[in-house]
Amino acid sequence: MSFATGLRCRECGREYPIEPIYVCEFCFGSLEVSYDYAGIKRALSREKIASGPRSIWRYKELLPVGDDVVDINAGLTPLIKADNLGRALGLSQLYIKNDCVNPSYSFKDRVVAVAATKAREFNFKAVACASTGNLACSVAAHGARAGMKAYVFIPADLEMGKVLGAAIYGPTLVAVEGNYDEVNRLCSELAEKYPWAFVNINIRPFYAEGSKTLAYEVAEQLGWRAPDNAVVPVASGSLFNKIWKGLNEFHHLGLIGPVKTKMFVSQAAGCSPVTTAYQSGTTQIRPVKPRTIAKSLAIGNPADGYYALKTIRESGGSATMASDPEIVEGMKLLAETEGIFAETAGGVTIAGLKHLVQAGAIKRDELTVAYITGNGLKTLEAVQDSVVKPVLIKPNVNSFEEAMGLKVAATGDTRRNPGVKD
Repeated sequence: MSFATGLRCRECGREYPIEPIYVCEFCFGSLEVSYDYAGIKRALSREKIASGPRSIWRYKELLPVGDDVVDINAGLTPLIKADNLGRALGLSQLYIKNDCVNPSYSFKDRVVAVAATKAREFNFKAVACASTGNLACSVAAHGARAGMKAYVFIPADLEMGKVLGAAIYGPTLVAVEGNYDEVNRLCSELAEKYPWAFVNINIRPFYAEGSKTLAYEVAEQLGWRAPDNAVVPVASGSLFNKIWKGLNEFHHLGLIGPVKTKMFVSQAAGCSPVTTAYQSGTTQIRPVKPRTIAKSLAIGNPADGYYALKTIRESGGSATMASDPEIVEGMKLLAETEGIFAETAGGVTIAGLKHLVQAGAIKRDELTVAYITGNGLKTLEAVQDSVVKPVLIKPNVNSFEEAMGLKVAATGDTRRNPGVKD
């Protein structure tokens, strides 16, 4: 059964039935799922959650779906105590939420699992999306799992890793000559014409709820508490807002104590409409034309940007941005300290975290969670010119030792040259 009771406009409060709609017909505000929280509180406990599936479905009572779910085992990803990175940044309680290891290698598996399940409940025969890359991969994967057709629309200049990561599942893959905002406008028109479940358009209210599981998991993995700080990469703003919503739902249900988490936005400098608005002291989001290597965050007109600013204010957080060189350095720093190869969005998170620490917004002993949302193998182009190159040798010991700077004594004793790293 589902505890979802309907849809509600986030602006005027008008209520709607559970249908594949996403905009209020009176004020054009976005719609959000409403729940029977009293029923959820009776049905859910820490013990029930802990004994549930090792996936997002351990929190199914808090998601707007029934029992027949589309499951590729998304979620319950590692929360890692990042001691090495923490030392490098001056933090003693730093954790990394590593969503690189989801089945299609990004957090999008969480939202698409919910959207695909809801699409099947609505009897759609096809799933579709406008995507900056990760969503395309996840929609294609879930479409394959559900036995549904998949139509994925992407900007034509997308990273090859993400193109191949979607194509392998056999969808109809459409490359559009334009940026994400132009792709999204096209898909909005197509959603009116074709009977497809566009997960981030006509199924968006349900799709967005999947992001809450990133809040639930972190709270559970921290021993049923909210962190002091959360640093989140922001594109549309939906992930950022839903993490905040999820933490507060857990408190409302009595699963964790008061939520005092400060929510921090991190964006790429080449596409930073939310951060720019925050730093300008306005609630008006001015659309921009993206110019950044962080293509997964390249949404110049963020649908949930206004609400992200509201979340910042409510939580006492702030917003920051990172240049392309800082993004690459952030990717390398995370890899070299914690062994996690994240995509460019991860570089944005780490670079943003560094700025926040340097500015004093995040203190040394505060429990801080940095959200890493996608795998670096999808964005190889970003770092291919800034990493170490292989040392070329001939297939013999002498060639190796010469290349490594090792000295062979006359006695045959091989000793490491003190100036050479192991």
